[in-house]
Amino acid sequence: MAEQKTDNFMRSLCLGEIKEDMILPFPKIKDAERETLKTVIDSFDAWLKNHETDFRKWDAAGEFPPEFLKEMKEFGLFSFVVPEEFGGLGFSNTAYSRALQQLSRHDGSMAVTAGAHSSIGMRGILLFGTPEQKEKYLGKLATGEMIAAFCLTEPGAGSDAASIKTTAVRKGDEWILTGEKLWITNGGIADFFTVFAKTEGTDGKITAFIVTRDMAGVTNGPHEDKMGLRASSTTTINLDGVKVPNANVLGEPGKGFKVAMSILNSGRTGLGGGCIGIMKKAIELSTKQAKQRVQFGKPISEFGLIKQKVGHMVVECYATEAVVAMVAGLSDAGYKDYAVEAAISKVFASECAWRTVDEALQIAAGNGFMREFPYERMLRDARINRIFEGTNDILRLFISLTAINDVGTELKEVAASLQDPIKGFGILSEYARKKVTHATGYGKAEFKKTHPAIKAQTDVFENCAKDLSAAADRLLRKHGKKIVDMQFATRRLGDIMIDLFVLACVISRVSAAITEKGEKGAAKEMEILEIFCGQASRRIKGNFNKIDNNDDELIKSLADHAFEAEKFSWDNL
Repeated sequence: MAEQKTDNFMRSLCLGEIKEDMILPFPKIKDAERETLKTVIDSFDAWLKNHETDFRKWDAAGEFPPEFLKEMKEFGLFSFVVPEEFGGLGFSNTAYSRALQQLSRHDGSMAVTAGAHSSIGMRGILLFGTPEQKEKYLGKLATGEMIAAFCLTEPGAGSDAASIKTTAVRKGDEWILTGEKLWITNGGIADFFTVFAKTEGTDGKITAFIVTRDMAGVTNGPHEDKMGLRASSTTTINLDGVKVPNANVLGEPGKGFKVAMSILNSGRTGLGGGCIGIMKKAIELSTKQAKQRVQFGKPISEFGLIKQKVGHMVVECYATEAVVAMVAGLSDAGYKDYAVEAAISKVFASECAWRTVDEALQIAAGNGFMREFPYERMLRDARINRIFEGTNDILRLFISLTAINDVGTELKEVAASLQDPIKGFGILSEYARKKVTHATGYGKAEFKKTHPAIKAQTDVFENCAKDLSAAADRLLRKHGKKIVDMQFATRRLGDIMIDLFVLACVISRVSAAITEKGEKGAAKEMEILEIFCGQASRRIKGNFNKIDNNDDELIKSLADHAFEAEKFSWDNL
């Protein structure tokens, strides 16, 4: 495992500092791993091209046949992140994300079956498992003899994970687990479950457990009839007085929330890779469709509005690949705290994937709406990405409130320093320097290692970063402790942070491309950076402007009116 590093890019940026060594140079797959990955991907393509028509049939049926699950095991789809010593491929997060990307190009249900196993189902044992737990389970998880599932969500506990009601009562060397888990991916086919339960009464702490199918009292409900990813198994998991040995506690008792969040953060690149795969497939389908479809005497690829759609699809795919690769690189490099960056990658990737697939369907026009073509299935499959593994709405608040908390801590330190001006002189001096920087721009944080050919874009980033730290400070001063409830304001700050981190990742990627290929060889990538930088800076400025000048209260008033009426109140009859 890489040495743990404590720096954090976005939290530092909100305090006015650019930690460019974290994102430069742009992370790349190591040569030795690249060769293995290429062999694996080529084998996937050769195998899966024979199932293209089957995937539509299995989507309609709502399940994979047992023989296809057997093929998935034989082709190693459950072995990606298991260390080689236990029979797995031992992929880094970067290589794992790329493998999931390739699966997603063929079928979302297959990708999420493999991804739920490696990204979250068994990730906990890699991060927190004891040597005995790893020895007992990892070999079986690598072969697919045991498929894994992640059991956190409950009927009354979605984004609010702390409100789970599943209980675990200690009795001697065992824990008795009772409760129900909802919407569990792989629920009907898994034999290994990472389960979270309360262990100290109704207001107690959460503990993570390894639960296996062969334990008495473990059952699953019927297959859920879903909008998308229909062939993947999604069920409830019922725990009726399940006796779990104390040796199956994952991590420390009472530290299960930390386990859950660490698993979700570490596994984000799997979901991100899936989003990239579906975007690349959509662009491939759209470009071919636009060149073949003739309207008004020429291919629609020659029409400006079609070019606009495809151009935006390309920009967002490049940016998504940059941010997902960056988060994977931070994990592989041993950075300990990248939760904000991981959340940003999930929000951005899932929303870009949705827009890209929606535009692909629009380009296909009537064909896109028909089930004999892949577009509508891709659209249905893409929709869940904005919901599972943390809804984008909650993640936006997490992103911004983390930054505000850091600014609040800084302000508390300043206040405390006033009690002892001599000891606090250094704190006050640093705070004063930052205020001068915000006001004048003199001494602002800068990129110093990016290629000079993209200085215009790094200047934009630096100016927006200066405004970001000032905005976080202003929001906290304006709302104080009430900031937690000011969700319109915190969402805007979250959106600013999302745009800035993705822009930083694109800057890093393009800078590396220029260094490697020269300006001429990286010309198209420089165009992508110019476009994305312009888009991001306009969105950022708009969000800054709305911090103090907005229609938030009017919007909330209309919502309250609708809640009270429980309907739309106007009609033209």
